[in-house]
Order: sequence, then C-alpha cells, then structure tokens
Amino acid sequence: MRTKTSMSPQISAKLCACALILFLPIASSFLPNIHQRITTTPNSALLRTKQAQTLSKLCMEVSEDGTVEADVVIVGGGPAGCCCALYTARADHKTIILDKNPTVGALAITSHIANYPGVDKTMSGQALLDQMRDQAIQYGTEYKKSQVFLVDASQEQKLIYTPEATYKTRALVIATGAMGRPPTFKNEDVYLGKGVSYCATCDGAFYRDSEVAVFGNNMEAIEEAAFLTKFAKTVHWITSQDPKFETDEHAADLLATPNVKHWSQTRMLSVEGDGEGVTGVKIRKKGAEEETLEVEGVFIYVAGSKPITDFLTGGQVTMQDDGGVAVDDEMCTNVPGVFAIGDIRNTPFKQVVVAASDGCIAAMAIDRYLKGRKTVRVDWIHQ
Repeated sequence: MRTKTSMSPQISAKLCACALILFLPIASSFLPNIHQRITTTPNSALLRTKQAQTLSKLCMEVSEDGTVEADVVIVGGGPAGCCCALYTARADHKTIILDKNPTVGALAITSHIANYPGVDKTMSGQALLDQMRDQAIQYGTEYKKSQVFLVDASQEQKLIYTPEATYKTRALVIATGAMGRPPTFKNEDVYLGKGVSYCATCDGAFYRDSEVAVFGNNMEAIEEAAFLTKFAKTVHWITSQDPKFETDEHAADLLATPNVKHWSQTRMLSVEGDGEGVTGVKIRKKGAEEETLEVEGVFIYVAGSKPITDFLTGGQVTMQDDGGVAVDDEMCTNVPGVFAIGDIRNTPFKQVVVAASDGCIAAMAIDRYLKGRKTVRVDWIHQ
C-alpha cells in the first residue's frame, strides 16, 4: 500500500508552474520569466528549448524541503544592498536580494542626486537605484520582490521567511533602511522632493541665494541649518520650543549667523506651493496671527527616522539604544554570518555614498567569512 506524502506550498507552487509551461503554452504570457509564447513556427524548436531552460530553473531552485538556498541573502534593495550584491555576485557567491518595494526607499523618492560621484546632476534617485540594481543583476544577482516577515539566525544556516518561499543562507545581510515618520504638516508629503527635504547636506546646494525654512530645535536641525547658511540668502529657523541658548553653543552660534532669522515660539502649520514646487509655509507665532512665509525650500527635522527591524525577533541580533543594529568595523553583527548595512545602522551620515560603502565593506567581509579566512585580502602590502 502506498503512503500519501505531504507537499510544501512552495514545491506545490513550483510544480504547478512547471505544468503550465509544459501543457499550457498560453500561460507563458503570465509567468515573469517567460517572454515569448510557444507557437507553431519555424523557430518553435528554439522556443521550446528556451521553455525547457525556464522549466529547469523553476523546478531546480527549490530544494526538497521547500527552501531556496544561496550563499548570500540580502534583505533590502537600496544602495547598500545593491552594492553588496554587486561585490558578492562578482566573487562568485550565489546572491539573492529580497526587496519589499523598489520605489519607496529613501533614494527612490529623491528627486535629484547631485552629490554621488560620477552621476549627472539631473539624475533622479530612482534612476540611480535602477542602475545599481541592474548592475548587480548583470553580475549574477537574483532579484526578488518579496517581503520578509521573519528571520531565524540561531544556526549556521540562517532562515529567511517570506510569503512565497523560505530562504536558507550562510551569510545574511540586513539592509532594510530606516522608516520615515508620517508627514507632520499639511502638504508635506505632496511637495516631498519638490521643495520639502529632510537632508540639507543632500539638497542644500540647490537653494543658492534662495529663501529657505528649517523647522526643528534638535541638534540635527541646528547642524543642517548651519550648513544651509553657506548657500541660502536667508535661513528662516522656525522653532515651536526654543533651545537653551545659554547652554547650547551650537544653537547660539547659529543664531549669531548674519543670514539666519529665528522665528521663536512659532508653529509651522502647512507647506504651500503650486505646480512648480514649494512657494512658502504658513506659520503662527505665539500670540500673533497666521501668516505666510515665502520660501523655496523647507527642511523639516522632527522625530527622526526609525530603522526597519520588525522582522528581527527573539533578540538574536543586538540593537543599539537608538534602535539601530549594532555592528563592528566590518559591518558584522554579534551573530556570526549576519551583517547590517546602510541606514538600518542609524548613523548620522545618511548618504547614498555611505550606504554603498557599507555594502562594499560587508561584501568583502562576507567573502572572507564564506571562505573561512581570518583576514580580508588586500591588493598590496607596503614594505
């Protein structure tokens, strides 16, 4: 008597896909890896060969226990993750990127990138990210749009769970970035990238000889406002609660800068604009009437970003007090084989070039880890 065996949902799904390819040619138009239907033409043999190759890929990528195996799995497809994948794939490590959404990260929503080396100043963040992703894929990285909901890093082989499949890897890279806060002011989200910014270091040079507003009284707001004084005609510093100028020398220095106008005890109500972008902000000073301040740029610093770590449960990976993932100089966490890169580290230097650098460092450390070496090989040694 034959026994009835159970089948995992992942294997079942793959077998269904295989059957569709073999028996239902029209289904090829619905499968992402198939770009041409099987038709009765003089080239049908070639097409069937391509279908067979696709069939093989679909049926072999999942092991018998329903898991997809790789040398490196990177959770997050931003600049940090893509750069890391580029290096690990080129080092001949099977690399998979699991990316929730390629259009919503900090780089993807940036209108122009003018401070990343080698790119045209008119390039959008989305265009740069697309190039990074395509380059990683060209060198062998598998890119999958999928949301990770749980990670188990308790064993040498780490397990990453998604709705579509379970992934098994020796090296896990966490590159999910940081989650921005919900919009605080009316129209803030409408003009994000069109005059509203959260990074003066990134966008300050666009506002040379312009009127700009900075809202916030924390250290980040003060430092960013000071940076803007090098470009803007006037920096309107708006604070609902004033810093203690007698003890905060940074705030006092900013206040003493000639092109800074401080709007003390003032609430910012909304961002105003038109089809071209920001035209001003509505404010209300304590005890006064509402008024509109005409500015071309608004830099908002309230309740900073939060690293996305909700899928890291069980306390396996050590966190910093500020919510970022704790790493050493090689982007290694406290768990061997688990690395963290980019904004998820919650460093104050949230720049594309820094995230890409993190990815490179982690990739070289991963290569050493997977090959069992104790040190990273260098190209030369000074005698």
